Amino acid sequence: MKLEHFALNVEDPIRMSAWYVAHLGLRIVRQMNEAPFTTFLADDSGRIMIEIYNNPADEVPSYQKMNPLLVHLAFVSTNPEEDKTRLLAAGGSLETDQHLEDGSHLVMLRDPWGLAVQLCKRGQPMLAAKEQN
Repeated sequence: MKLEHFALNVEDPIRMSAWYVAHLGLRIVRQMNEAPFTTFLADDSGRIMIEIYNNPADEVPSYQKMNPLLVHLAFVSTNPEEDKTRLLAAGGSLETDQHLEDGSHLVMLRDPWGLAVQLCKRGQPMLAAKEQN
């Protein structure tokens, strides 16, 4: 089986999706213009999506209070330092910046809504080369 999407109930899916498109290179595959504003965002491979929406049937988790190890979105980055600087300028906030012994560089940030976003440059790539681009 292949993973299609990961879904998150969020505070402001319209503004959040625009931020992810502008700053993380995702593209909108489908978006509802009325509540619950369900939006499917695909990565540049077109093989994985996240779904964000604001559905009052359940509460929006307090992402900003969650430890990033509980839930985060991880993106392959060829230059985590440059991407970190760009995302901080776009309203993100820094959690951690780690250089691991295996040569990996992992940067944990939060988007403007508090959801944890990780930038990953692995010492040994974990995805097939064609899926990293």
